[in-house]
This record gives sequence, C-alpha cells and structure tokens, in this order.
Amino acid sequence: MKMSDLVAQYILKMLDESDGNAEIQRNELANILGCVPSQINYVITSRFTPEQGYIVESRRGGGGYIKITRVTTDRRVAIMHIVNSIGDRISTASAQAILNNMSAQNMISEYDRVIISSALSDNAYAAVPHEYRDILRAAVMKNMLITLVILQN
Repeated sequence: MKMSDLVAQYILKMLDESDGNAEIQRNELANILGCVPSQINYVITSRFTPEQGYIVESRRGGGGYIKITRVTTDRRVAIMHIVNSIGDRISTASAQAILNNMSAQNMISEYDRVIISSALSDNAYAAVPHEYRDILRAAVMKNMLITLVILQN
C-alpha cells in the first residue's frame, strides 16, 4: 500500500472515531506514520477537499494544527456544490476523480458513475478539437449532475 493511502486511511479512521472532526499536528502525524510532513500536506490537499465533503482549517506556528471536518449535507446540496466548483473546464482525470469520490460517498450510484464517466471520456470527444474538450466536458458533467439532482428529488 502506498504511503499516501496509509495517511488517508489513518485520517479517515480519526474522523470516524471522533464524529467527523479530527485535529492533526502535521509533524506528529508524520512521525507516527514514518513519513515526511509534506506527505501529510499532499494527502490533505488532494483527498480532503470541499468537493469530497471536507472542510480543512489550518493554523501555523508553534502550536499549529490542521483541523479536518467531514461535512454531512443533503445529497442534492452536496452535488450542487460540486457542480458549482467545476468551473468552465475540467480534465478527464479531474472528472473521474470527482465521480469516484461521489460514488465512494454514495452520492451517486456505481451505475451513474459508469455512465457519466463514459460520457466524459476522451473517446467521447475524439472528434472535438483538443482546445475545446475540457470546456465541453465541464458543461456535460454539470448538466448530467444537475439532471441527477432533478430526477432523484
């Protein structure tokens, strides 16, 4: 298992044991897990984002900490938050990561994830010039997610 996976699992366990709130001392956690503090930063910035349902606060200095809170919101609100965070363009990799996280958090079904992933794949945009693919992909992804919210009211 990769170090980043171990760090993420450790933080998720902390969140589960403390009702969705974890306060982390970066250096202390790095010592416990046997990694460098920058590895902790990488995991937090890549796996504990608002799009994935987390709020991260940090305080620097001698007693600095990182506080992670798991946000529990209505499924529709969470999906609309993701829609609003997508922006004007999105890469295939980013779209897939968002969909995988949504599926893992039971915001969308595995069936929905596969269908949407297929519609957002580079194969689906083979006839579209490269400079427009990410723009079109963002528009399609937003529309598909909004449709899910409307249909599953």
